[in-house]
Amino acid sequence: MSEPFVGFCSDYGTVDEFVGVCKGVIASIAPRARVVDLTHDLPPHDVAAGALALLRSVQYLPEGSLVLAVVDPGVGTDRRLVAVECEEATLFGPDNGLLAPAVAVLGGAGRVVALTDAEYHLPAPGPTFAGRDVLAPALAHHAAGVALEDLGEAVDPATLMPGLVGLPRFTPGGAVEAQVWWVDRFGNCQLNVGPEELAALGATPDGRIEVRTDGGVRVARWVHTYADAKPSELALLVDSYGLCALALNRRSAAAELGLTGSAPVTLVPPGATVD
Repeated sequence: MSEPFVGFCSDYGTVDEFVGVCKGVIASIAPRARVVDLTHDLPPHDVAAGALALLRSVQYLPEGSLVLAVVDPGVGTDRRLVAVECEEATLFGPDNGLLAPAVAVLGGAGRVVALTDAEYHLPAPGPTFAGRDVLAPALAHHAAGVALEDLGEAVDPATLMPGLVGLPRFTPGGAVEAQVWWVDRFGNCQLNVGPEELAALGATPDGRIEVRTDGGVRVARWVHTYADAKPSELALLVDSYGLCALALNRRSAAAELGLTGSAPVTLVPPGATVD
């Protein structure tokens, strides 16, 4: 594309200069690139949260996008930094599971290279800012026309680190042991369960589902949207990404239930039992 689109996702936050410096590096090498911030407020070092944010985001980026993703608690170690070319986007980031779910939703990895050619890096005063010194310049050089294979050594896609996100477990009694994948700024708790999975267990829209958390047991009603919930009524709904979420109307379900990302939640549809 004439003006490469770059989506940038990290746990850098916006208090320090890290994000701005990486964007400055990209602009100095590929001034026509357009960088859009996906998020920089991921929990520090939380690779799974970063992987889920990428998974939610990449399917809405323009075809041919480049993605810079940095959640890298192993920075400075021998973990690989890679570029993964998919059919609709190319992702640059650490090979620590961060990229895997997004790569899967984009149809899988085609070509993969380890970013080992120092010609396309910045001189590094120290080893702890790979986003600035390796990932951003390598991506920018690729945006400016450098072939992917020139950025480093070819990597077998089968050797990429798999994703770290949890999957639901369906119990013999017909319940589902789920996990909070994401708590948004409104306190809505996205679960790793789809509505079709709940329906297969006998749950129905407008029906009630028992919700068990470490903080106790509540009953949620399956509603269409937030405003359908009565005051103080715990709601279960299908969110904007097609997954089930726990919510309260104009209040934080996460705060009321004491839930954070990765917290366990058991959903018990009518007629199901729990061991």
